[in-house]
Amino acid sequence: MKPILEIQNIGKKFKIQHEHLPYLSLRDSLKQVFKKSRSTEDFWALQDVSFDVMPGDSIGIIGKNGAGKSTLLKILSKITPPTKGQIIGRGRIASLLEVGTGFHPELSGRENIFMNGSILGMKRFEIAKNFDAIVDFSGVERFLDEPLKHYSSGMQLRLAFAVAAFLENEILIIDEVLAVGDAEFQKKCMGKMDDVSKSGRTILFVSHDLAAIRSLTRKAALLNNGNCIVFDDTEEVIKKYSENLINKTSGIFSTSGNITKIHSAKIISLNIENRNKTKKQIELIIGIDIETNGQENTSFELILKDSKKQRIGLVSSYQFHQKKLPSKKGLYSTTIEIEPLNLASGEYFIDITTSIINQCWDHYIEDALSFNVSYSNPLGYSWDFKQDYNYGTMALLLKSEPKFVLNDK
Repeated sequence: MKPILEIQNIGKKFKIQHEHLPYLSLRDSLKQVFKKSRSTEDFWALQDVSFDVMPGDSIGIIGKNGAGKSTLLKILSKITPPTKGQIIGRGRIASLLEVGTGFHPELSGRENIFMNGSILGMKRFEIAKNFDAIVDFSGVERFLDEPLKHYSSGMQLRLAFAVAAFLENEILIIDEVLAVGDAEFQKKCMGKMDDVSKSGRTILFVSHDLAAIRSLTRKAALLNNGNCIVFDDTEEVIKKYSENLINKTSGIFSTSGNITKIHSAKIISLNIENRNKTKKQIELIIGIDIETNGQENTSFELILKDSKKQRIGLVSSYQFHQKKLPSKKGLYSTTIEIEPLNLASGEYFIDITTSIINQCWDHYIEDALSFNVSYSNPLGYSWDFKQDYNYGTMALLLKSEPKFVLNDK
C-alpha cells in the first residue's frame, strides 16, 4: 500500500531584512533606488524534512514555537510552495490552520459552507449530504443566513472545524487553532477527531498539548529549528522531546548525556508527609531543596497525578503566587503546604520541574514522589528520580506562599 502523503526533503527558505526603514514619501522611495541595497539573510524555516504518512494514520507534530510546524502544514495544504523537495499526495486535504481560513466575510454562513466545501474539492451533493450535521455541530443555526463578518471568532472557528471535519476528505490537517476555543468546544472537537481517525481517514495534528497528542495520535514527528529530529511512535517521540532539553543559549536540542550542565535550577532533594492522619483528607507537606545557578526568572511547578498517570492538580510558584526562585546562586529550601485534598483510595504520583518563566522547562523529574491513600494507611511515600516531560492540570490551593530560605550547609 502506497503512502497517502510522501514528504520528500522539504525545505522552505525566507529572506530576512536587517535594516529597518520608516514609512517613506515618494521622493524618499526614489532615493532608495540609487542607494546600496539593504542587507538580507536567508532563513530556512524547514530543512530536508522527510517522512511518509500511511492511509488511516493519525500523526502528531510537536516542537517548540518557531520549530517549523505551521510552515510544514501550510506547505501540505498548498497555501505556500516549498523552496525545495516535493510532496506527493494521494487524497483530498481539508485543513484548519487559522480562524476563518477559506471563508468570505461578506457571504452568509450557509454560503460559506458550500463555498469552502467546493474549495476543498467536494461536489455540491456531497456538501448537501453533510449540511445538517455541519450546522448541528457548529451550533450557528440561528445565524446561518447572517454575513460571516457578524460572527464572533468562536462562531467562525466552530463553523470552520465542522466543515473540515464533516466533509469526507481523506486527509484532515489541524493546527493549534483549536486552542482558541472554549473547553467544551475543545472536548467536542477532540471527540470528533477521534471518530474521524477511527473511520480510517488520515489526521495531521499540531498541538502543544501533549495529552491530546498522546490520546489522538499513533505516530508523531518532532521538529526543531526546521529539522525533523525523529518520526516514530507517539510515546517514543514525546520521550525524545523530554530527554533532549532545550539549550536556552544556543536554541538547539542538546543530546549530551550530562544534561545537568544547562540547569538554571536543579532539584536536589524532596520529602513528603501527610499532616492529617486521622480524617479522610490528605494535607500534603512537601519539602524541596533547589540549587540555583544565578539564572533570573525561574520558578518551579509540582504536578499531581492519579494511578493512571492522569494529571489532576498543579502547584506553580510563579503562575499562582508570582514567586520566582532567588536569582542569587545557592542552595535553597522551601516547604509547600497544600490545602486538604479529598482523594480516593489508590496510588498517586508527583512530578516536579524547574522552569525558565515563559520559555521552557529546565529540570523535570517524573514520579519524583509517590504515595498511597487508603483508609487504614493514609499515606505511605517513596521517591525516585527520573526524566520526562508533561504538563497541564487544575490548580491546587496552597495554605501560604512558598518562601525560599538559603541553606548554608
